[in-house]
Amino acid sequence: MALMPSTSSPRPALPPQRLSGLTGLPPAGSRLERLKAASRKPGEASFFYYDAHFKNEAVKVLPGEYYVDNEDLLVMTTLGSCIAACLWDREKRIGGMNHFMLPEGSGDSGRYGSYAMELLINEMMKRGASRLTMEAKIFGGGAVISGMNSINVGERNTEFVTHFLATERIPIVSKDVMDIYPRKVCFLPASGKAMVKRLAPTNAEALVAQERAAAQKVVPASTGGGSIDLF
Repeated sequence: MALMPSTSSPRPALPPQRLSGLTGLPPAGSRLERLKAASRKPGEASFFYYDAHFKNEAVKVLPGEYYVDNEDLLVMTTLGSCIAACLWDREKRIGGMNHFMLPEGSGDSGRYGSYAMELLINEMMKRGASRLTMEAKIFGGGAVISGMNSINVGERNTEFVTHFLATERIPIVSKDVMDIYPRKVCFLPASGKAMVKRLAPTNAEALVAQERAAAQKVVPASTGGGSIDLF
């Protein structure tokens, strides 16, 4: 039987709040809009979006960037040989993530671990955190491209961040590092919870190209839990 056109009067348009609920998007005037509108420091992550999987606001940390907060915001990044250190103050409940590409290099840039770690710690302390009550979770350092193991970038990054945190007496409470896998990492700065997903190594070349392209756009920064869940 053929469908007949409706002869009833048209329904009134749904208000923006109802439409947002149906589409899975946050309502107008939401925290996402506030985050996007706020001014950001050089090197601070600024790519905010709504994550449909977790149904929550999120920020993506690109190579050379960092992000610190005390809200239940998702802090996300994708790693190849790079390292992301997630620091959390268990008393002040402030957390942050960085994403660096190499242990050391010339200039003050968040793409280098020696600067990225100090930057992250300092930004957390500006929010009221203390080195004495910080703990760390570290991710990445994978040998994601076959035939390039002689360079050992992932291994060098992993050794650097491990040594740095030991020197600063910040305990590493959990980690997922090295091996051959790219990783997607999600960190919640309010609770210190971290989640990691190992990605298929077949897309490693595209990931490395993306990291290099993103790193070239990074502006040099000018400012001085215990378990890991799979998702």
